[in-house]
Amino acid sequence: MNITPEELKKRLASGEIIQVVDVREPEEYDICHLANATLIPMDELEDRFRELKTDTPVVLYCHHGVRSAHAAMWLKNQGFQNVLSLEGGIDAWAEQIDPSVERY
Repeated sequence: MNITPEELKKRLASGEIIQVVDVREPEEYDICHLANATLIPMDELEDRFRELKTDTPVVLYCHHGVRSAHAAMWLKNQGFQNVLSLEGGIDAWAEQIDPSVERY
């Protein structure tokens, strides 16, 4: 149910269509976020999950991976089959993949 930053980087680089969803708060998103990520804060997920396509992979991320893991479980319970949480969150992405991403 998790995807490593390296795996996500490879899948995105291959051109695979992936819905990347940031479940952090808007002020966190303003600090840093992944390119083309859709912001759907955790407290809005229940009202907005229908914006996501069920036939396209969904990768959720947060700061360290805890909130996104909970969100992924919740989406699975709503019938999403291909949903993953970014292991270590955007912090791991900044550390392992893109040091230009601001850490906080």
